[in-house]
Amino acid sequence: MTGAPVIAFVPAHDSERARDFYVDVIGLRFVRDDGFAMVCESGGTMVRIVDAADFTPQPFTVLGWEVADIHAEVARLTGAGVTFEDFALAEDGVVWNAPGGDAIAWFRDSEGNLLSISQHAFPVSNPAPPRE
Repeated sequence: MTGAPVIAFVPAHDSERARDFYVDVIGLRFVRDDGFAMVCESGGTMVRIVDAADFTPQPFTVLGWEVADIHAEVARLTGAGVTFEDFALAEDGVVWNAPGGDAIAWFRDSEGNLLSISQHAFPVSNPAPPRE
């Protein structure tokens, strides 16, 4: 399925509140509400925000974005009201620099889901050379 588009699914307690967050705060493009999920688009990927009144947010990242400038994106999202998690990994309390050179910051959506933004040392669009 290498060539098949990926579809992301995110649960939401309150679909209207989630729409406000994902469209107005994060900046996803609203496509439609199909009666089963609110359909958005991000970077060519369909993101289905599914009404799931009875779910418990997980302690791990459920959705993330690769960004070109993590510090600029942290500033933009902070300005939009997003609060970043401090997992005591980051020297500045927000962006963690992984040993391999990637930089990651985590935040929660309006429903309590853990999300991330990351800037990779070897982005998918410019991957590292294959191992020999």
